[in-house]
Amino acid sequence: MTSSGTAAIHLHPSDALHGGLGILTPDDVVMMLSNSGETSELLELLPYIKRREVPLVAIVGSLKSTIARRADAVLDASVDQEACPLNLAPTTSTTVALALGDALAMTLMRAKGLTEDDFASNHPAGQLGKRLTLRVADLMHSGSENPTIGNDASWMDIVSTISQYGLGAVNVVDDEGKLMGIVTDGDLRRSLQRVGPRDFSFANLKCDELMTRNPVVTSPETLAFEALRLMEDRPSQINVLPVVEPNGMCVGLIRLHDIVRSGL
Repeated sequence: MTSSGTAAIHLHPSDALHGGLGILTPDDVVMMLSNSGETSELLELLPYIKRREVPLVAIVGSLKSTIARRADAVLDASVDQEACPLNLAPTTSTTVALALGDALAMTLMRAKGLTEDDFASNHPAGQLGKRLTLRVADLMHSGSENPTIGNDASWMDIVSTISQYGLGAVNVVDDEGKLMGIVTDGDLRRSLQRVGPRDFSFANLKCDELMTRNPVVTSPETLAFEALRLMEDRPSQINVLPVVEPNGMCVGLIRLHDIVRSGL
């Protein structure tokens, strides 16, 4: 419940009887879990909970039990038999209680209108948190690390720029810095294949003849996980994405490797 936006803590009944009840306020709700509904430590707590006028929700295996009768709301967690071969150790009953608790938590999420952003704020770490919070702007190569070149650049200029930045691609921009296309290592290999290894006319090739126009792009505010899906969920996987602002300005480059290395 806490991780999904509803503050909740575990209070052991013995601790509660020796001062732990001090955390309980009229704004709280108490949830009691008892298979029999007659757990002695919980029964001792009932009058003190009622005295504080705190609502009581019971998850019990017997609807006729004392706890069930004294509760404001009761959830039936009864089972025909435990998984334990002796039908003694609480196994099936604890699983049912867990499922009911999860159902309550999910119902609260819906009732409170919890959004993905709200959920992410409670899960900032780990792979789940990164999927919900890490953005392209956090991983992209920008500023002086953003490989760019003009559309009139020569084949050798392209090779030199790609080698300099070591990102496997270069963004092609106009005089204002707006994206015109992209040239990748693959484009260079294909140009060699097209011209031929013994023909040095490729040196006269210009960027305008090699680049991929209107490439797949992403934006700085896009979730990195969405950018990953954009690169992978397609017939032919791509390894780099130009990062473009809404006004068309090219502000960076992000690689598949950058996203995978982040832990997504």
